[in-house]
Amino acid sequence: MRRRLQGATAWAAVDQKHDGWEAVTPWPLVLVVLLVLVNFTAPRADATPLSADMIVSVPDQVLALIDRGKLIARYSISTSKFGTGDSNASYRTPLGTLFVSAKVGDRLPSGAVIKNRIPTGEIVAVDAPGRDPIVSRVIWLRGMETQNQKARDRCIYIHGTPEERRIGKPASFGCIRMRSRDVIDLYDRVHIGTHVLITLRKIHEFVRPEEPDLLAKTD
Repeated sequence: MRRRLQGATAWAAVDQKHDGWEAVTPWPLVLVVLLVLVNFTAPRADATPLSADMIVSVPDQVLALIDRGKLIARYSISTSKFGTGDSNASYRTPLGTLFVSAKVGDRLPSGAVIKNRIPTGEIVAVDAPGRDPIVSRVIWLRGMETQNQKARDRCIYIHGTPEERRIGKPASFGCIRMRSRDVIDLYDRVHIGTHVLITLRKIHEFVRPEEPDLLAKTD
C-alpha cells in the first residue's frame, strides 16, 4: 500500500500536461485522493492480519493460520494419500515453505466446479457419488525451496473438494483439500504472497502458550 500511496502522491504533486493545457493539482485534492486510497485499500476488520502465515501439518491433517504465535483459524484438511515429496508425477504433497501465487474463484458459489482454473458453470453437491472435481476456490502455491520448486508446475493447490467425508485423513493426489465452506473462508483471509509452511510437525509446536490471566482466581 505504501508504494501505491507514494505513487499517488508523486502523480498529484507534479504539473499535469495533457492535450496542450497545463495545470497544477491543488493540494486539497491530493488529500482527498490519499484518503480515498487509504479507505479503499484498508483490510476488512474481520480479515486475518497480513503477517499471518499458513501452517499445514501433515500428521495433524490440519491447516492453521498463525500470526506471531497466535492461532487465528484452524481447518481440517486432506493431504496426499501417497505421502510427501515433490517429484514429477509422484502425486505427493511437497514439504517446506511455499507462498500463495494466485487465487481463483472470487464470488463463486459453494461447490462450483473449477477446471484448469476456469469455472465450468457446474455445481457439485457435497459427497456426490462418483464425483471428485476441484470446487469452490483455488489457492495456487509456488515453492520457495529446492525441495518444493516443482510445486507450481505440478499445480499444487489448496482447494475445495466435494469428497468432504475424506477430510481429516490423507486422500488427495498432492494438493491440500478442504471443505468448501472452509476454503471459502480461508480464501477471503489470505492474499497473494502469504507464506505456507507444509510440515511434518504438529500445529501445537507453532502456537504460543496463552499467557495466564492476571485476574484469574488462583489457589
